[in-house]
Amino acid sequence: MEWLEASTDNCPVQRTLDVIGEKWTLLILRDAVNGVRRFDDFHRHIGLSEAVLSDRLRKLTSAGILKTVPYQEPGSRSRNEYRLTRKGWDLWPVLMALAQWGETYTLGPEGPLLDVRHTECDAPVRVVVECSAERSALAPREVTARLGTGARPRS
Repeated sequence: MEWLEASTDNCPVQRTLDVIGEKWTLLILRDAVNGVRRFDDFHRHIGLSEAVLSDRLRKLTSAGILKTVPYQEPGSRSRNEYRLTRKGWDLWPVLMALAQWGETYTLGPEGPLLDVRHTECDAPVRVVVECSAERSALAPREVTARLGTGARPRS
């Protein structure tokens, strides 16, 4: 069976996009990675409607990417803030890869918004695809993709 003959119903890219593949969702995740936790802060910083923000936060929480943690300001009612779970933090390399691509191909003349560096040595952080055995960076021409055990014929 070849790629074009395989059903994509079980494709991890497709399934991931079903959860996080919408612009506002990615921007919420970007802000969460950068320490934003409260509804009003997401709303103010991203600029989306309260209804859309509520919907996206609910979906991310249902998917186990965010969790709610109650907090209460003095004299105010109890509210929830949103924190990334382990599953949410596992999306950090995806966000870094998107930012890296954007810095290469869409960056404005004013330069990058964030300068992400390794805390210990202050070198810039880059996302790479590597060989798990050799720990060496790979280019697309150095990789072979084969259909996996989950591949099924298109119906």
